[in-house]
Amino acid sequence: MITLGGNSILPARGTGTFEEQLAITRATMEPIARLVKDGVTVVLSHGNGPIVGNILIRNEAVRDQIPPMPLDVCGADSQGGIGYMMQQALQNELSRIGHPRQVATVVTQVIVDERDPAFRRPTKPIGPFYTQDRARTLAKEKGWTVVEDAGRGYRRVVPSPRPLEIVEIEAIRGLVRDGTVVIAAGGGGIPVSRQWDGSLHGVEAVIDKDLASALLGKALGAEALVMVTGVDRVSVNFGNPDQKDIRSATASELERLQERGHFPPGSMGPKIQAAIEFIRSGGRYVSITSPSKIREGLEGRAGTTIVGE
Repeated sequence: MITLGGNSILPARGTGTFEEQLAITRATMEPIARLVKDGVTVVLSHGNGPIVGNILIRNEAVRDQIPPMPLDVCGADSQGGIGYMMQQALQNELSRIGHPRQVATVVTQVIVDERDPAFRRPTKPIGPFYTQDRARTLAKEKGWTVVEDAGRGYRRVVPSPRPLEIVEIEAIRGLVRDGTVVIAAGGGGIPVSRQWDGSLHGVEAVIDKDLASALLGKALGAEALVMVTGVDRVSVNFGNPDQKDIRSATASELERLQERGHFPPGSMGPKIQAAIEFIRSGGRYVSITSPSKIREGLEGRAGTTIVGE
């Protein structure tokens, strides 16, 4: 199971053009294609932070001409668009190296519990920045929670509930069994809740993509989880003179460091939590590394390797 951060497709300092996104995606897919050729069963997931944010900005920019879509639909749009780029780039690379395979994106729904405490305390900032007056108007009209964000303006914040169940898991299992390289649970999946009659409906929330990937990996019985991010490995005291890289650790060791505040919720925290949960649900190991070190991370030669007790 390999999950790619949003910066693997749209870096923070990029131009944002489709051509740039596709070029970056192609480069990221090259080492993954070689893994597939070497016989590794690969399931992919990805973040969508910068891209779904742009979709929400477009919602706002044309709100007087086109009705804005709800957040769950915007998440589905980003899953489809990013999945398209990834599957095309991977299919092309597999053909180029003489190992053509089917690659398929599954637009994935993920069950959350509307009683999750996260719905009472929205914390995840999304979408554009607003003036104070516009933010107040939106909060009143739409029932949004808006907060001031580091002096840059006001933003909407939404819940980030825990993922509980992958709705399309049987379809994903079937594709994997048939030898298809599957891309699923992009952006953490589309958050949905199950009603008393078994029906599903979308909810206004964002699921952490690393926690969703750990859940998907567990459901598939994956042996390893590789989380691809913007740094080569996990560190303590990150950005300080006494920064120390972690090459390997047990889940319990990382849990103790997390309790001491080394992995903030807005940066490495969710990855560490996802790694701990994946190991304790039966996964053999986790690697956290950068896009250029995917194979080395999978083989324990780069990044941070996390194992059981």
